Amino acid sequence: MSAQHAQQAHQPHEVVERLAAEGIDVVRVGYPDLIGTDRARDVLLSHLPSACAHGLAFCRAVYHTTPQGDVVPVTGGLDAGLPDILVRPDLDTLAALPWEPGVAWCLGDVSDPRTGAPAPESPRDLLRAVLARCGEHGLSPVVGPELEYFLCETDPAAPGGWRRYCETSGAVYTTGLRADPDNHLLRLLRLLRDLGIGVTNGNHEFEGAQFEINLIHSGAADAADRAFRLKSAVKELARREGRLATFMAKPFNNAGGSGFHLHLSFQDAEGRNVFDAPSRPHGLSATALHAVAGLLAHAPALSALANPTINSYKRFGPHTLAPWLIDWGLDNRSAMVRVPPERGAGARLELRLGDASANPYLLIAGAVGAALLGITAREEPPTPLEGYGYDTTRSALLPSGLTAALDALEADTALTAVLGKEFTTAFLTYKRNEIERFQQHVTDWEFTEYAYHL
Repeated sequence: MSAQHAQQAHQPHEVVERLAAEGIDVVRVGYPDLIGTDRARDVLLSHLPSACAHGLAFCRAVYHTTPQGDVVPVTGGLDAGLPDILVRPDLDTLAALPWEPGVAWCLGDVSDPRTGAPAPESPRDLLRAVLARCGEHGLSPVVGPELEYFLCETDPAAPGGWRRYCETSGAVYTTGLRADPDNHLLRLLRLLRDLGIGVTNGNHEFEGAQFEINLIHSGAADAADRAFRLKSAVKELARREGRLATFMAKPFNNAGGSGFHLHLSFQDAEGRNVFDAPSRPHGLSATALHAVAGLLAHAPALSALANPTINSYKRFGPHTLAPWLIDWGLDNRSAMVRVPPERGAGARLELRLGDASANPYLLIAGAVGAALLGITAREEPPTPLEGYGYDTTRSALLPSGLTAALDALEADTALTAVLGKEFTTAFLTYKRNEIERFQQHVTDWEFTEYAYHL
């Protein structure tokens, strides 16, 4: 238990008194699983001190459970007799739920009761371990997440029973009723503001019923917490209206995909942005260029974390504005790594590789780890992309499918050393099982393509 959490162990009774005075009688304690889905338990306020002292018991195999409810045979789960993990409320993350009167929401810290150490599959603790490595070099990453999603309504005639909430085209960078006839975004922004997770703005995106939400820049751990809570909150608020908000990479054949872009910089011990260098070419420091080189060098492996589903790779392709080549450019949105034009305290990189289905903790951990490897190795990037990208004669291709991405992750021993052997093994096992299940499943496309004529 860290010093911070040891201190918290003496605070629960004071927190109970404060929450009770605010009309709170339930605390929802949640944490991310391997794919970034929130797992949680509602705790009556009177039992919060016990939850903090002893932890809430969950089966460790929750990390190995698929969206369809199958348990993947990851080491430490089924083979060990389905042992427990313990989840203790992180009281520093308490926030009242604006849409759920009487309920406060906090994140949980996950540990192995046998060792007291963090659970190997815990995404939040994985990111903490990567940040500790950064600290050893006097660096602290700052991250600004941008997330896109589709809003859907029920339709029994549509594939999967859902259709897009609005089909308006050509409405990118718009607000109001033009492409949001029920004012979904305006209502959502106000509730997210009241939740206090650092939402700054939102707009309708390129496709009909697609929206983008931006969050403030902050320390990487805090940014991951807020991105995780954003995704959870958006999905929950859609459910309250009988709708579906999906962060799936590409949910529709006739529409583009949803991205998860990361704005990334590093600060030194004095809080100065180490990417800014006014006297150097492009106003970028050698450290910034080393970070770019690290992201490019480890991009194939990073794809497994940034594009973690079979569906993810259907988002890629020429003219999609989803990067499928390994390149970088100055204020160039067709590049995998874009350097926005701001300098000074705003100097940063934008990693455009991720799609919205990515687990925020894993995406940020992987990106920070790859950048750190480039910085410590003093690697140099190639010349920046000029003009419109997607030219396979100039840049190497990213993996074209999840299998290739997982193979690249396993082969990238430098990055997996940063992520840790136990986590990497669990992630690879879980995701390869996903591929096996998909390969055995007969899809609608196959039936349509073959059944009548063959």
